[in-house]
Amino acid sequence: MQPKPSSGSHIADPDSAALSGRLAEIARGAALAVRMPLLEAFRSEMAVDYKADLHDIVTVHDRRAEAIIRAYILEHEPNSAIMGEEGGQTGDGEFQWYVDPIDGTANFARGIAFWCVSVAVVREGAVLAGAVYDPVADLMFSADLESAELNGNALASRAADNEKHATLITGYPVARDFRVDGREAALANFGILVETFSTLRRPGSAALSIAHVAAGWADAAAGFGVNAWDVAAATLILKNAGGRYEPLTLGKVAADGPDFMCPGYIATGRGADYPTLERVARSISTSRIAKTGQ
Repeated sequence: MQPKPSSGSHIADPDSAALSGRLAEIARGAALAVRMPLLEAFRSEMAVDYKADLHDIVTVHDRRAEAIIRAYILEHEPNSAIMGEEGGQTGDGEFQWYVDPIDGTANFARGIAFWCVSVAVVREGAVLAGAVYDPVADLMFSADLESAELNGNALASRAADNEKHATLITGYPVARDFRVDGREAALANFGILVETFSTLRRPGSAALSIAHVAAGWADAAAGFGVNAWDVAAATLILKNAGGRYEPLTLGKVAADGPDFMCPGYIATGRGADYPTLERVARSISTSRIAKTGQ
């Protein structure tokens, strides 16, 4: 069983709206706080370490940026708990933050200008505010409970109505997908997407990919190995821009859990109707659910 897709903003009560707006400002400020250190490091010589495998890299700049973001958040909202990709969970405050200091570290380390900073805040399982910041292009995508913005201007998603004319962003398949789905099945799924969509791209940052869908620069994005810190901010940005976000559990989380906790997703812009993408993505999730016995 899959969670239901969601789209569109909702009208918050005045107190919640004010709180959300304040938290969105903190998210933007935290992301901006690491702009200069990261830009100075980008395209410089840097040491690279590996985490889970040779496809999962980290640099000292990830760790330093996360420390700066943590300090900024706690200074501006002490009643916080923070989950960072590099440092794990700290604190036990009312507001739970999800921080990815560099989403797209492989791109950052190699000098490819498609990476971002992602900061989101959650309370009681609901995303209250978030920011996805592209330091190279100086693009600040952000959202509170009432709206989504790009550099202070209202953000409105749009997409080609037919997938044959659409651009899809997806990193699928990577090596771990071969291991989980089988190489032949994964390549067959990829082949269907290549043949269906006008253009398919693999730029390497889930947060920034979803933000591009929210801006109408890409029509859809799909992923099958994301974490909450990758997508929490982007989900709210996309929904409030009028796009649609469908979480996929992949057999790893409960179907009634928050969508940003799901490791898979389909993100589409306003007006999109992409049955092939939905069929392929849902079949991947269903297959993985069956393997877990859920």
